[in-house]
Amino acid sequence: MSDMVNVKINGFAVQVPKGSSVLEAARAASVTIPTLCYLKDINEIGACRMCMVEAAEMRGPNLGPARMVAACVYPVSEGMEVTTNSPKVLDSRRKTMELLLSNHDMKCLSCVRSKNCELQRLANDLGITDADVFKGERTEYAIDDSAAHMIRDNNKCILCRRCVAACAVTQGIGVIGANERGFITNIGSQFNKGLGETACVSCGQCITVCPTGALSEKDY
Repeated sequence: MSDMVNVKINGFAVQVPKGSSVLEAARAASVTIPTLCYLKDINEIGACRMCMVEAAEMRGPNLGPARMVAACVYPVSEGMEVTTNSPKVLDSRRKTMELLLSNHDMKCLSCVRSKNCELQRLANDLGITDADVFKGERTEYAIDDSAAHMIRDNNKCILCRRCVAACAVTQGIGVIGANERGFITNIGSQFNKGLGETACVSCGQCITVCPTGALSEKDY
């Protein structure tokens, strides 16, 4: 039995190893699928939903109906056909971004990550402006500057959990995680202590992987 799988990405045939994700197959075909939470082998959880695509799989001898799947975690199958740029996919992508921005501090001009922000760049690529963002209740957080080396601003956090994975998987420390549930979910330490009161080793891995300005180094 072959260890390779034949799939089509936007009509282009590509052969990838069995067990590959749709995202990996797309990258093998030089097709870009946007992601915000994905870090290969570190954070593959499909949390941000920016990588949603339409995938149709074989049902017996015929191709089944296309359905929306998260490309970063959904495995390819023989004969699968994936569409990454259909109107349905683009609409899903835009709505997801609008929801993320609706609870995001959008003071981009004064942000340390302005012009070097994955969220900002993707919003620009999707043509989303302030006028497109949903208006409504927002959560507000105090800035945590208790750590010697960094500032944590949860008002800019998009809950991608990349920092959580970097701390736990890369460094093996695990001082941060998801607190609360639903609308008030936030990333922080146990009992929401300041990072300066935790076992944080000031490695900076969380800052490196953060896609926004939620985590930044202090200016000395």
